[in-house]
Amino acid sequence: MNTAVNRVLVKRAVDLLDPRPGERVGDLFCGLGNFTLAIATRGATVVGMEGAASLTARGAENARANGLEAPRELLTYDLYTDAEGALAKLGPVDRLLIDPPRDGAMEICKALPDAGAPSRIVYVACSPSTLARDAGVLVNVKGYRLLAAGVVNMFPHTGHVESIAVFSR
Repeated sequence: MNTAVNRVLVKRAVDLLDPRPGERVGDLFCGLGNFTLAIATRGATVVGMEGAASLTARGAENARANGLEAPRELLTYDLYTDAEGALAKLGPVDRLLIDPPRDGAMEICKALPDAGAPSRIVYVACSPSTLARDAGVLVNVKGYRLLAAGVVNMFPHTGHVESIAVFSR
């Protein structure tokens, strides 16, 4: 991983998400807590969710190593086979960060509730095509507006980029 560029990506994503003290924020596909820990430093209650228990355990270790009581929870749940169950387990959130693998988060986007949905979503993607596909669901089906989008060259000298988009409702 390109550590310096990752810092830029995390700062940009968290700035776009704009979490505030007292808000409840979800971080789906949270992995080791790359975004979760940065969100927690903003004073929001963060609930991270990842499919692999080994990753959520390492995320909890990262939080402790960085002196953070938050995130309040790191949950292990398969976000691909039961998107509705995952969102039910996550519970209501004011804001949501999604950082899926290359396959994207189509089922999560489809399963977002119509009532009580997050007011802002930041979607970070390692595949611009799946981000574009899932953005179509967020905008055309779920009623979000695309506010901004861009790319971060996380992997110099390759054809891979990280894409980022922010949606508001």
